[in-house]
Amino acid sequence: MEIRRKASIGRPRGFDADQALERAMRVFWGQGYEGASLTDLTSAMGINRTSMYAAFGNKEELFRKALERYTEGPASYAASALREPTARQVAAAFLHGSVWATTRPGCPAGCLGVQGALAAGDPGRKARDTLAAWRNEFTSLLRDRLERAVEEGDLPPGTDPGVLARYLMTVSNGIAVQAAGGATDDDLRQVADMALRCWPPATDPNQPTG
Repeated sequence: MEIRRKASIGRPRGFDADQALERAMRVFWGQGYEGASLTDLTSAMGINRTSMYAAFGNKEELFRKALERYTEGPASYAASALREPTARQVAAAFLHGSVWATTRPGCPAGCLGVQGALAAGDPGRKARDTLAAWRNEFTSLLRDRLERAVEEGDLPPGTDPGVLARYLMTVSNGIAVQAAGGATDDDLRQVADMALRCWPPATDPNQPTG
């Protein structure tokens, strides 16, 4: 009995967990947390509820794992943008990345991090709070990067990095909402470019303008 039990524990799940999580992410992305039923999720993942619970936990835990996958995949442009050499290039990479991620062919329109649980009721409250924290975390990272830009003379000394970071997030979130409503890639690139025309100029003449 001991040997048979150990063999059972080591038995493979019989499905590709990575592929199943990718499919769950797309369901949440397209339908939101509350709109995605367990039937929708398990059907897309190609598994039953027992297997889903065993591999990923409950729906809320699955959602968090899907959001992590989204952050490392479709939304990875955000972290990449922070590594750009100038503040304006950070802003350009972030806003253009937002357009690309929310309008890319073959994927749901909009942003999982924005529309995933905006209007959630009590059952989706934790998912809504998770997404709010997700957005706030990146706003803080943007603010930190823009504070450095002020210190380096890449932004005028009177610039408020917190307000500027919030401005970028507001434009990005608006891009996501417009994309979900059917706005095209070309339409939203024009919006991003208009926002960038308002960008504060660098004060250090040695800084590239990007």
